[in-house]
Amino acid sequence: MTTDDERWLDEHAGPVVRPYVMTSGRAQPVRGKFDLISVVVATGPVPIAEIGMGPEHLAIVRLCQEPLSVAEIAGYLDLPTGTVRVLLGDLLDKGFVMMQEPEPEIDMRDLRMYEAVLDGLRAL
Repeated sequence: MTTDDERWLDEHAGPVVRPYVMTSGRAQPVRGKFDLISVVVATGPVPIAEIGMGPEHLAIVRLCQEPLSVAEIAGYLDLPTGTVRVLLGDLLDKGFVMMQEPEPEIDMRDLRMYEAVLDGLRAL
């Protein structure tokens, strides 16, 4: 029989904390979309302590002193991207980070793009 403490320890990984605990059960960020290639940067130094911010929030602000993508942040923290998106939404809402969404390379409403594709297909 195992004790409660043993159940929350993994022999290889150490203490197990489920990602939904870090996000208080939330699956969507309160603000922002956060694609994998969205770039995030901290707006200032790492705050000392803020109500509602866990160690993961502070780690993100520390990492984002230089611009990083959402995928890079998730990789550095070894967290699922869904969890990182929720944490980034919290930080964006409180003004601790800024983000830049990727710019689409093509305006999908531009008829010239479709005409060029059709011309290329006809040339085949």
